[in-house]
Amino acid sequence: MSRFPIAAATLAGALLVSACVMSPKLAGTHTMMTRLSGFSQVPPVSSAATGSAETSYNMDTRVLKWSITYANLSGAPTGGHFHGPAMPGVNAPVALPFSGSLASPIIGNAVLTPAQATDLMAGRWYVNLHTAANPGGEIRGQVVVGN
Repeated sequence: MSRFPIAAATLAGALLVSACVMSPKLAGTHTMMTRLSGFSQVPPVSSAATGSAETSYNMDTRVLKWSITYANLSGAPTGGHFHGPAMPGVNAPVALPFSGSLASPIIGNAVLTPAQATDLMAGRWYVNLHTAANPGGEIRGQVVVGN
């Protein structure tokens, strides 16, 4: 019996496992751009406000960085957070609050827990900015991994 088919199958399996482990989707830094609007709130909010969230997540260090910009809110933000886990159209509790100034741009970073990282990478987090006129949130956007 030849050993060549067994060796070839073993090598092919090892290469497949190596490709899965080294996949850029499973390691490195992922950047996400999210648009924020009143329409994305649950329920939707009529607002002239707009915004965007630029986030990057490093899978190796588990560090999430963000820069949230906005304009035309009905008033100063009274709160800002990542919420989850939730898919679009569903509300969820605060997963990670923004700390410090809520003036645009809101810039920050945090080390995520493994559970938080799993929810973020699965698209189950959203950004929400709250105001006095809209205490449930004035603008919102789902964070979706783009690369």
